[in-house]
Amino acid sequence: MLPPEPYALTVDAAVPMRCPAFALEDLRVKAGDAALKLAIELLSDEYHAKFAGLEIGQVPGISEVRASYKALGIDPTKTRPSSEALLRRVLKGQGLYTVNTLVDALNFCSLRYLVPFGLYDLAKVQPPVAVRVGQEGEGYEGIRKDRVNVAGRACLADAEGPFGNPTSDSDRTKITLETTRALVVPFLPLSLNEARVKEIMEGTAVTLRNYSA
Repeated sequence: MLPPEPYALTVDAAVPMRCPAFALEDLRVKAGDAALKLAIELLSDEYHAKFAGLEIGQVPGISEVRASYKALGIDPTKTRPSSEALLRRVLKGQGLYTVNTLVDALNFCSLRYLVPFGLYDLAKVQPPVAVRVGQEGEGYEGIRKDRVNVAGRACLADAEGPFGNPTSDSDRTKITLETTRALVVPFLPLSLNEARVKEIMEGTAVTLRNYSA
């Protein structure tokens, strides 16, 4: 398995996360994929059986991601990591919403590894890119939602300003059926060991290519 092509970005020391970003080229994003839909349904069924009766905070991996939020002074039970929000939908029997094959495949990976990711159209990103703490008044228009405030929160920013965070991404850089190049940013807890980081990175890259190549 070839490692994904890394994407150079800086991570501020004040952000308690690892963000080993990578880029994907020559993508062909489709409206949907039956095999991907089935994979998501099977993983959802597995989680229903495995985590039945547990509080969300008892699910392996959830507490580590929550700790990253708490280190920034953010209550993760009020501003939830995207991975936890996906898991909650699944355990409630709501299933995952569908967008397109690239977004759906990344949501599948976020659910599989229980870590939040950001996914962005590289053609809409203006380098340099950094993961930093948002300043007072900073924010962006979210995808299918009102303005997202990132003041005091970990965010991804380019030359035009913030465009993503571990909870929700911006409308400006969203993935569409016209996307051919994508930036993938995992927001990983510092507690993860190198073997687990490698597993997440390589597994995610392969999955995204499989469904959007």
